[in-house]
Amino acid sequence: MTFQVWGWRREASQLWAWVPDAEGGRRAAMPRRTPATKDPTAVERANLLNMAKLSIKGLIESALSFGRTLDSDYPPLQQFFVVMEHCLKHGLKVRKSFLSYNKTIWGPLELVEKLYPEAEEIGASVRDLPGLKTPLGRARAWLRLALMQKKMADYLRCLIIQRDLLSEFYEYHALMMEEEGAVIVGLLVGLNVIDANLCVKGEDLDSQVGVIDFSMYLKNEEDIGNKERNVQIAAILDQKNYVEELNRQLNSTVSSLHSRVDSLEKSNTKLIEELAIAKNNIIKLQEENHQLRSENKLILMKTQQHLEVTKVDVETELQTYKHSRQGLDEMYNEARRQLRDESQLRQDVENELAVQVSMKHEIELAMKLLEKDIHEKQDTLIGLRQQLEEVKAINIEMYQKLQGSEADLKEKNEITARLEEKTNKITAAMRQLEQSSSLSFTQS
Repeated sequence: MTFQVWGWRREASQLWAWVPDAEGGRRAAMPRRTPATKDPTAVERANLLNMAKLSIKGLIESALSFGRTLDSDYPPLQQFFVVMEHCLKHGLKVRKSFLSYNKTIWGPLELVEKLYPEAEEIGASVRDLPGLKTPLGRARAWLRLALMQKKMADYLRCLIIQRDLLSEFYEYHALMMEEEGAVIVGLLVGLNVIDANLCVKGEDLDSQVGVIDFSMYLKNEEDIGNKERNVQIAAILDQKNYVEELNRQLNSTVSSLHSRVDSLEKSNTKLIEELAIAKNNIIKLQEENHQLRSENKLILMKTQQHLEVTKVDVETELQTYKHSRQGLDEMYNEARRQLRDESQLRQDVENELAVQVSMKHEIELAMKLLEKDIHEKQDTLIGLRQQLEEVKAINIEMYQKLQGSEADLKEKNEITARLEEKTNKITAAMRQLEQSSSLSFTQS
């Protein structure tokens, strides 16, 4: 879109001048650009950022030259608080109250208590200070206490992160809502190298007027000549910050190692107690094992005695059977049948005895294996106890079987007695027959 206006041509936002050429005509000269208008809020943020840099740098340099412990009357320190107050006030929303409009920085600073638990103490201290009547005075006291605690950077860092909460107090173009606020918070970390001894209780913070003194930050020839010294001081401060951060990390690692050592000591004491309990249990189990072995030996001795007695009885019975069967084979078939039954019973008893002997050998082998396992493995004491109980039950069964065999022997003795009575009767009858036969022979 082109306009012809009094020798000028306007295209969009540029102005073209018409100048005569060599042939008497006109040609367009280079355009004259109109200067671009800057955003005033951005300019304000940039100015406040530069002022914060100058105030923080001047405060650190003067503190290193003057002494690191500063008081309330120190001019660079006063100017630092004024600059911080202007930075926090930039873009602050106006809140309507009942009587008038309120525009104070105490609201966002009071929000730090909810975001940073360690800031509850400083908030309570500010509210308990006597003589502070306005929110601005409380905010100024809060800044001074935060500097003395060396936590101002930490407090403001957790505040600028929560931009959704800051939007209730600041406009979208405020310094705390933009990158300049994060830069200022990063610069505040360097203030941890200085110590401030400020008397907040007796100072009139409500009625102070915050005016920035630019004469303190104007450079002169002496400052230009001392650039190298400032560079050296900055390097020293960087080294100091690095050493403090390294010391903080080492302290945290030392505390974690102490906690680990405490936990290991507790676990060691528990293991020692458990070891003592296990030793006591092993001693008790060894005593019980010794008792069980002695009892088993007694049972084996008793069983051997009973076996010997039964063997003697069986041999005597066999001998009596042999004597009784002589001369009665043809006459006493019933007695022979009974004797066969007795021999069969004897064979059964011998088989039972052989089984008992084999069981005894098995018990001896089991005992040897148990003793070997006891010497090799003390952890299997419970299993050994169960095996010993099973052996004890087998011995009891053997003893019961022996008692049954004794009862059978008694029955056999009774049967032999009956047989002897019958033989006596038969011999008496034979004698009577012989006598009667002899009498009849004589009579004939």
